[in-house]
Parts: sequence; C-alpha cells; structure tokens
Amino acid sequence: MTSPLATLDNVSYRYPNTTSDALRDESWTLEAGSFSLVVGPSGSGKSSLLRCFNGLVPHFSGGSFSGRVVVDRLDTRGVGPRELSASVGFVFQDPEAQLVTDRVEDEIAFGLEQHGIDRFTMRKRVEESLDYLGVEHLRRRRPNELSGGERQRVAIAAALAMHPKLLVLDEPTSQLDPWGAEDVLTVLTRLNEDLGLTVVVAEHRLDRLLSRADTVRVMGRPDGVALEGSPEQIVPLMDAVTLPPITQLGRALGEETPPLTVKAARTAFARLQIGAPPETPHAVSGDLVTQLADMQVRLGDRTVLDNLSLELREGELVAVMGRNGSGKTTLLRAIAGLQHVDRGSVVTTGIDLRQGDPGSLRGQVGYVPQQASILFFHERLIDELRFTARVRGVADDPREILERFGLAHRAESHPLDLSGGERERAALATVMMGQPRLLLIDEPTRGMDAWRKAELAAHLVELQADGVAIVMVTHDVELVATCASRVVMLGDAGIVADGTPREVLSGSLTYTTQINKVFGGEWLTVDDVLASIGVP
Repeated sequence: MTSPLATLDNVSYRYPNTTSDALRDESWTLEAGSFSLVVGPSGSGKSSLLRCFNGLVPHFSGGSFSGRVVVDRLDTRGVGPRELSASVGFVFQDPEAQLVTDRVEDEIAFGLEQHGIDRFTMRKRVEESLDYLGVEHLRRRRPNELSGGERQRVAIAAALAMHPKLLVLDEPTSQLDPWGAEDVLTVLTRLNEDLGLTVVVAEHRLDRLLSRADTVRVMGRPDGVALEGSPEQIVPLMDAVTLPPITQLGRALGEETPPLTVKAARTAFARLQIGAPPETPHAVSGDLVTQLADMQVRLGDRTVLDNLSLELREGELVAVMGRNGSGKTTLLRAIAGLQHVDRGSVVTTGIDLRQGDPGSLRGQVGYVPQQASILFFHERLIDELRFTARVRGVADDPREILERFGLAHRAESHPLDLSGGERERAALATVMMGQPRLLLIDEPTRGMDAWRKAELAAHLVELQADGVAIVMVTHDVELVATCASRVVMLGDAGIVADGTPREVLSGSLTYTTQINKVFGGEWLTVDDVLASIGVP
C-alpha cells in the first residue's frame, strides 16, 4: 500500500427527480492494494458510492453531482465509464443487468474486444477467467439459461478478464451457494494478496468477508458520518445484528476482542460450558397445498429435475437449498405453473397444472422471483399495492403493509428508483397484498440488510402461524436456521435431504451455520447457545 489509487473528495450526489441526497460530503481514500468492505443498511448509498468509481455516477445516472473523484489519476468528471473501464472492473448487484451476449465465453471477451485487446491476449485472459471462477463448463451456455448464481460468477469473470487495477463488486455473494461464495472470495483474496489488485466490496453477508478486509466503511449512520477503520476497530461500534453470528456471540459474552473467524471462535469459546440445544417445537401443518409426483423437468438437453416427489402443507415454512444450478428456481416455477413439466404430476391448491389452466391459481399463489423488478409496472409503489388489492378484492390498507416492510417513506417513489434491498421488500409487500394461500419466494434476502432480514424472518413466521404455506429458495443458512420449519435440499436432479433444520443442517460441510461449525451437534444459532447458558 504505497499510494492512493482512488480518492473521493466531498462527494455529494442526488438522483434525478428526488428530494434527498444519495451521498452527502463523502470523502474516502483507497490505497493501492487494499481490500475494503462497505457496509450499511439498504438505501444508505453503498451502490451509489461504488458507482462513483467507474463514472456511472454521474455520467449515466444524471442528477446533481458535486465534489471530485479521481481513479488511477483520472478525474471522473472529465472521463466516462468507457475510459474508466480499463482501470475499474465493476460487478453489479444484478448480474443480468450487465450480461449482453449470447454465450458465456463471448461475454467474458466482450470488454476486451471493446478495448482492442489482441486475439492472443484475449484468448489467454478468457481461459484464465473461466478457470478462476470455476465456470469453464459453462463457456458455451447462454447466460439467460444460467441460474442467478452462475450468472453472477460469469459477471465477475468478465470483470476480471480486463485485468483492472480496481475491482468493485456490489454484493457479489448474494446469489451464490456456500461453496460458490467461498470460491469467489478466495479468488478475490488471492488476486488482492498475490497480484496487488485493489478490491472494494459492498455486502450485507459479513461472515466470510469481515476477516478478509483491511478496511471497513460503515455508511447510513444516524449522524450521516461514515465510520472507517480496521475490522477490529469497527466491530465494537457496529450494531450487533449486522455482525456474523460468532462475532455476535462474542459480543454477547463480553469478549474484549470478539472472534471474526470460525477458527478464532473455537479458541475463544473452548471453555464455555453448554448443555444440550433447546428443542425446536414442530410446526403444526394443515391441509395439502401442493403435491408433486415423479416430476421431470428438462431445459434444453439437460435434465434439471427428475423423479421428484414432494408434498407441501399449510403452515409449513420450507427452505429449498442446494448448489447453484440444482433446480431450485425451476422447482418454484413448476409449483406456480410457470414451468413446463415433461413428466409426472403437479397439483397446486387442488388444480392439476398439467391439465388445467395455471391462470386459475391467481389469488391463491403469490410468487416473488429473483428479479423483483419484473413485478412492477406502475409509476408509484403505493399504486402497485392498490392494483393488487383491487384485482384480488382485498380491503386492507396498502400503507399498513408498506409500514410493516419498512417502506412507508417510499410509498410515492417509482419502484425502480428503490435500492436493491428495497425492491426485494417492495415485491414481497406487493405480493402479500393479495393474501395468497401459498407464498413462493426466490432469494428474498438478496440485497437486504440485517435489520430487514430479521424483520422478514419474523414476518414469515407470522404468516406461517396464520396458515400460509411458504416455500423459500435461499442460500442463507442463518436465515433458514432462524425461521424455517423444514429444509429440502436439492442435488443430482432430485431431493437429497428433507427434514427439520437441525436434521439437515447439522454437521454439513457447507450448508450449516457458523455456530454449528464451532459447537457441532445440533447447535445452530446464537440464541441456542445463549439460552443454554442462561444469558438473556
């Protein structure tokens, strides 16, 4: 770390047609070779800050901009995103927003072609990037055929192929399974440590990142002033709910230096006397809502799901987990009648979807896809909910639901002006306005901060208690351990495990919680440990 690679000097920015600043008087110096982590609640300006580095703010976004941003000696007021792309690699929160070609290897080569890189160098970089991100087997696939996590890895590979001096990533692990997330972060760490690549990451999931960062920047604080320092300096000042579980536990037990890694936690908690984990009451389930029998789904020449049988009942909160590409989204779409099924039967709310009209499910099934934005077509968020209420014949007050999801202050906003986490919550609020009997949600915590995730978990448990059947696709094992009543694990085109979170997650090499990695057995959550030793 010899000299600054990038500086922000008193940067303020306001998007067009808004009345408040997304950024206000932000100053930051990025040392060459550093690894920086940006954290903060949804809507705190993290994505806007990151987009200053590649010139998207303000050249693409428009609006009002003041201050100065210099990256690799280039003043972003005088050069735009194209010129800056030679120095700055950028990976968006929504990878589908930056994939433009019809084949994965062409996508990775696209930026190199735009900059006139010679063919020999281009082929070498494409191969390196495919191997680095573990996506070589996808090279001839179409991006729109990939899972969300696979698309995210392709987007990172395309950014790395440019050999940038600064790599900026907006929630790069939000759609990745545990192995995929670890692989990506290991690559970033290796590039940072071995090649001196400067890395900036904005993330809500801190369990794998907090210990890797040199610097942590906390945005969205009540006084409007960002905190900055090493992880050890910043952790005591952060809200406990935002911290990884092992760090939360250390804070709760009064550890002077709470552990940041599982290895450190095993040492810190070695003398802790704990009994048996508390028993989890079994959820009371009701009538059958969905029944799948010997279902097969093929996409192109690939069998995604085969001989899959599954029953879902009212009052169940089922988490569907599995590696990227294992068919989780395909399963949700089949249940909702949105996916062609090649063999077997799919019966949802008493309707045989292979024989009847999937449109007859309207009002009984609510579906929130990964790309929440596709649900929006009104100019104001409040109108989205009012439209749903009118179509479903619901008399509930839309503003009460927005309040419940922490979006009352955004009621008059255009849905596409919301942050990524706010859009996820807005989509869920819109669907729940229709009071569905079966709720299908795909990666609901993508872009969602820790506070809203805790509120989401509590809200899902309330819906479950009201008899709503919930099927949630997620990679978030901590969320699953907190609120799910059942876990269905997919692999090898079918179900490889089906049981309670303690049965399925305990002892897993990948799909388990930090607490389980430290204490083993059936321990899953911080509350499990605290309850055992009598700490409120």
